[in-house]
Amino acid sequence: MALAQGLYGIPSCRLDSFVVRWLQPSRKWKEEVLEAVAGVEKFLRQESFHGEHQLQDQEVRVLKVVKVGPFGTGTALRGTAEVELVVFLSCFRNFREEAKHHAAVLRLIQTKMWHCQELLALGLRDLRVDEGVPEALTFTIQTRETAEPITVTIVPAYRALGPSVPNSLPPPEVYVSLIKACGHPGIFSPSFSELQRDFVKHQPTKLKSLLRLVKHWYQQCAQDIQVTVEQQGYSDLILWVNPYEPIKKVKERIRRSRGCSGLPRLSFQERGSERQLLSSHCSLAYYGIFCDTRVCLLETFSPEIQVFVKSPDGDSQAYAVHPKSFVLSLKQQIEDKQGFPSSQQQLEYQGQVLQDWVDLGHYGIQDSDTLTLCKKRGREAALLPC
Repeated sequence: MALAQGLYGIPSCRLDSFVVRWLQPSRKWKEEVLEAVAGVEKFLRQESFHGEHQLQDQEVRVLKVVKVGPFGTGTALRGTAEVELVVFLSCFRNFREEAKHHAAVLRLIQTKMWHCQELLALGLRDLRVDEGVPEALTFTIQTRETAEPITVTIVPAYRALGPSVPNSLPPPEVYVSLIKACGHPGIFSPSFSELQRDFVKHQPTKLKSLLRLVKHWYQQCAQDIQVTVEQQGYSDLILWVNPYEPIKKVKERIRRSRGCSGLPRLSFQERGSERQLLSSHCSLAYYGIFCDTRVCLLETFSPEIQVFVKSPDGDSQAYAVHPKSFVLSLKQQIEDKQGFPSSQQQLEYQGQVLQDWVDLGHYGIQDSDTLTLCKKRGREAALLPC
């Protein structure tokens, strides 16, 4: 905080020297970090990936590895060792194929990494699939000389732009195919990471210094808020969180405190609004959360999905369900959690009443969808199995 307070007394003509002295990474430190990350890049380029399951008939070959984020744009802060890598793969021939095979590719890379001796020598740990938009592999390695931890994120992507040509615009067909893919907002953003990186990378030094100052200001001056984490069967967990801190770091703190073995899913609901999933790659500030709040923690174990159930009073609760489980099993969860007898519940999805002995997948219910809960009207009864 002392550095941030000192900014008030620094004239504008001396801000550049402040950035160089306090915020800009030293060349030696940056070289150490990039040397360790080069081991990850070498693994990705040289490893022979063989498809499994739905990819078993395809060759999974790395076309290009791109550093994005602060280390890619030249705006890294001193002491913040977080590196993002976008990996363009041959098995993604269009946006739809990427969406279809994204999760399988992540599992394939994850399995191969545990067998790479060079990565193990770099102290590989905390390797996991981090849910977000899109999902990514996150892990920690360390520098060789000082053993400083480095957080690395790997995101597989479709190489929509082809071989990059400096200062060239993508052809219109790229955006047409992007629209036709009908993906969730942001899910195909890594395909355009080279454009995003180059936009900042080739800007004047003064603009990069400004970006460092803004990031430093957020880190130092943003007032921590109290986040109460609710989880069924556990007492509330109180955390003090910087609103600009990535949610993935909040989840790491929850993991250390609770020892979560499943995939932690955090959701948030404003009064009068729908409950929404908090993405690991965003911050609380992204969702407009700047004051004390309560979030819901739910662990899911593959192939479980998370669904939100909205009560008549507008409040929503999160539940972990198997897509092939009966609607009745979800009603029983609701009864256990809310005390609302399952025999009196009526669940609706997109205007359709869900029948007790039909599986959830039959209705096309997907992860993070919202179901509406109300009390059965008249003498309506659940369908019984034949």
